[in-house]
Amino acid sequence: MPHVTQHADVAVVTAELDSALRGGPFHVALRAAIAARGLPLQRVQHHLSRYGVKVGVTSLSYWQQGARRPQRPESLRAVRALEEILQLPEESLIRLLAEADEDSSGQRPAARSYRSLVQASDVLDRMLTELNLPPDGGLHTLGHHERVRIGARRELAGRESHHIVRAHKDGIDRFVAVHHGDPECAPERMRVHALENCRTGRVRVHHDSGVLVAELLFDTRLRAGDTFLFRYGVEDGTAGVSREYVRGFGPAGGQYALQVHFDERALPVRCHRFAQHSPAAPRSGRQELPLSNHHRSVHLVEPRVRTGVVGIGWDWE
Repeated sequence: MPHVTQHADVAVVTAELDSALRGGPFHVALRAAIAARGLPLQRVQHHLSRYGVKVGVTSLSYWQQGARRPQRPESLRAVRALEEILQLPEESLIRLLAEADEDSSGQRPAARSYRSLVQASDVLDRMLTELNLPPDGGLHTLGHHERVRIGARRELAGRESHHIVRAHKDGIDRFVAVHHGDPECAPERMRVHALENCRTGRVRVHHDSGVLVAELLFDTRLRAGDTFLFRYGVEDGTAGVSREYVRGFGPAGGQYALQVHFDERALPVRCHRFAQHSPAAPRSGRQELPLSNHHRSVHLVEPRVRTGVVGIGWDWE
């Protein structure tokens, strides 16, 4: 009979692990996985050291209790190693971390997850195909300075972009501008303004994803190697309270600077920067940004962008 009970206990532990891996949260799945393998935390730490990852027993204990969540790059390396050590499906724990990050964003109605940006990029690909335009337009971005305005209603009022580009093929005479509004926005009510060295061409919108695509036509045809500077803006103001601004990047590129300017009648209590390098990865690189009392703005500078997203978030109270 004890033998039967032992098998029953194993079955229960396995079922709990399967359930936790499907539905999370992260700390429950981690605790279930460690219990299923029968490893004390000291042994888990030892196995991690063999992967070249240093994590304290106290940190492991906090992770499986839910008191803390791995966020630093070294910690995320540890999570990926844990998936192998605990014989779990690849990306299973990382996915739960990403979903936990999205859930915390979900409590803040106007936060956009990486997943929503990926879905928007699928929409964008279809829109570019309909317009017969290549994704990169034959241009490399050397520098991009973006200024975002948050209005008195705490809404994303609009943004202005100043681009420095270099053509990598002959005959380039346009740029594809993309604007992704906040949830519940109305892209059909947005307006695109060509401000310097360009004029507005075709404009397309996709209501459900909040994506607007606009052609910006140059007054010259660039040859391979030519550089060009231009500036445009998008008037938005069609959604509710905004809590962050995110910019996604495909291939690695040049410098990116983001400045968020707040109306003096609606100032946040704190601001921070963040990054996320893949849809499965949690946000990382969080850094508090002091709000300038005189200019009512915060900014970040990426000397050379990497694949993923970077952004600035803020709390209203």
